[in-house]
Amino acid sequence: MISRSKTLTFLAAACLLPAAFGVTAVAQSGDPSGTWTLNVAKSKYSPGPTPKSGTVTYSAAGAGTKVAVDLVAGDGTKVHWEYTADYDGKDYPVKGNPDADTASLKRINATTVEVQNKKGGKNTLLNTRVFSADGKTLTVTTKGTNGQGQATDNLQVFERK
Repeated sequence: MISRSKTLTFLAAACLLPAAFGVTAVAQSGDPSGTWTLNVAKSKYSPGPTPKSGTVTYSAAGAGTKVAVDLVAGDGTKVHWEYTADYDGKDYPVKGNPDADTASLKRINATTVEVQNKKGGKNTLLNTRVFSADGKTLTVTTKGTNGQGQATDNLQVFERK
């Protein structure tokens, strides 16, 4: 049986994907709205285990994005967590994620966003989200330490649903 925290580590990165519309919007804002589905076969997790499935839904929220993550862990446990944040580098509350109680977003360029997760004021996981130019693929790398104190180095590949 896997822990909820281990399984959520993969989505800590994804959870920080944002909102906009279509391929043109991706190029302009780096924030594709809609639902993205985890491609488990193309993704890599260290430490494991790999989740059975996952989706991340992004929607516009003022100057930022609302993110909702739904996951089925390797042991079949269903997990949900969410947050709403602007791209101003400030910490915003995260609900339901054992790896983070806040997240801050920073836009790097038109297709790349960094999300710094924190737990108890300490940096935990840094997620880097990169949207493909065609708006069909989202790649998220997650590095740092999860809620259980384990070094984490994940690569998650999501496809637009």
